[in-house]
Amino acid sequence: MATRIREKAERREEQKDKRPYAVAKYIRISPYKVRSVLDVIRGKSYNEAVGILKMLNKSSSMPILKVVDSAAANAENNLGMTKDTLYVAECYADQGPTLKRWRARAKGRGASILKRTSHITVILDEFKGKEA
Repeated sequence: MATRIREKAERREEQKDKRPYAVAKYIRISPYKVRSVLDVIRGKSYNEAVGILKMLNKSSSMPILKVVDSAAANAENNLGMTKDTLYVAECYADQGPTLKRWRARAKGRGASILKRTSHITVILDEFKGKEA
């Protein structure tokens, strides 16, 4: 029985994604707002994505810049890649937990406010061939 467990573990390790990535969780920005910025940098080279994020006038561009930089640092330190050969292969924002708050309204009533959070994931990859 233990050999089957070891075989499964080895197969899982072989199929594991080897690309560098970084995740930022519980960011206090709506995922809808984050996705609009992620659509701009998807498929761009690392240097181009960093330049776009630094110049973009959106509140979500700074947290995304931190995640992209973290993924690039993971690529350099853990996998021995250089930042010049990297591009943004995948990036997405999932919804995190929602903070529920109340605001006072007329006649003693209350209205709920949903403060949404997001989990931002950026996966980088190396250029193949002479694209770099």
